[in-house]
Amino acid sequence: MSGQPSFGAGGWIDITIPIRPGMPVFPGDPPVTIELAQAIAHGASCNVTRLDMGAHTGTHVDAPVHFIEGAGGADVLSLEALIGPAWVVDGMQLAGEIDEGALARLDIPEGEARVLFKTPNSALWDRDRFSDEFVGLTDGAARALVAGGISLVGADYLSIAPHGKAAPTHHAFLKAGVVVLEGLDLRDVSPGPYDLVCLPLRLVGCDGAPARALLHRR
Repeated sequence: MSGQPSFGAGGWIDITIPIRPGMPVFPGDPPVTIELAQAIAHGASCNVTRLDMGAHTGTHVDAPVHFIEGAGGADVLSLEALIGPAWVVDGMQLAGEIDEGALARLDIPEGEARVLFKTPNSALWDRDRFSDEFVGLTDGAARALVAGGISLVGADYLSIAPHGKAAPTHHAFLKAGVVVLEGLDLRDVSPGPYDLVCLPLRLVGCDGAPARALLHRR
């Protein structure tokens, strides 16, 4: 199990998936390896850990270059998009693909710039292996959100798009400059208004970056 969201000082909720060996990763992505490169127990003066994992492990952001050759990397993503008011969408009744019709039936207030989708995907974090049964947004739904003026979209599993249909949805968001935040843990988060702080690693030119993401109820 990946662990439940934690409630810190001041009511902040940590919606970041803990990174650990053996955790689910997207098929084809590198598995997580965490091991000591230097160990006090073996005579070193300090412990130094080596990390080996993909840039799209656990809670992470997608940079435009993930799907658009020659586009910007994680180091140029807008902090304005990553920090500010956000709406956690109640999508717990959804199954399969979220198309324009399903999107229109969701209670998303007009003018929300950052939307995080809480869906049945949240339960998939209880599994030790990757599941392809997750809910994702179609490219039509993505274009509708872009037309509504969003700057960030979040998903509670390892892809914002339906399994096997990643490119069209990602192109719709990334070409429009929308930050894609994936791998959130929204199991214990109620739908509604929050403040979001999401800080990805500043990896120069990289197609994605692991991130720490926090919510505070407005």
